[in-house]
Amino acid sequence: MGWRVVSTSLSSDLALDALEQAIAEREADQDGRLIHHSHHGVQHLSIRYTERLAEAGIEPSVGSVGDSYDNALAESIIGLFKVEVIRRLGPYRNVEDVEFATLEWVWWFNYHRLLGPIGHVPPAEYEKAYYQSQEGPTEEVGLKENSLR
Repeated sequence: MGWRVVSTSLSSDLALDALEQAIAEREADQDGRLIHHSHHGVQHLSIRYTERLAEAGIEPSVGSVGDSYDNALAESIIGLFKVEVIRRLGPYRNVEDVEFATLEWVWWFNYHRLLGPIGHVPPAEYEKAYYQSQEGPTEEVGLKENSLR
């Protein structure tokens, strides 16, 4: 939900900016439990970053060192990004080109890409349907609460 592309340092600022974007996006969408998937990068394990996750009530899910299977979701998305954007569309002339390519890909991936494992719908559509289904059976079939009495 949140992203930043490039930094010349390993400070946690870049990752914190992406986290703040994701938190702002999610606060408008839902009240449910959130899980943060990441790798073992120093930015994601920094005190500032983990404290911000705790403040926001977000549960971290960090894979073990050198084991991509522990956090297959995060690693899968990173792999897709590298294949579909960085390798296929590069080389890039500057940082701004990488940032714009990333913005376009993230938007397309979330709102337009049809994913087979979730029923050939975009991730945003699937997620919306999931949360609507959690509201109860009367919401799913469009009935009002009073019509059942």
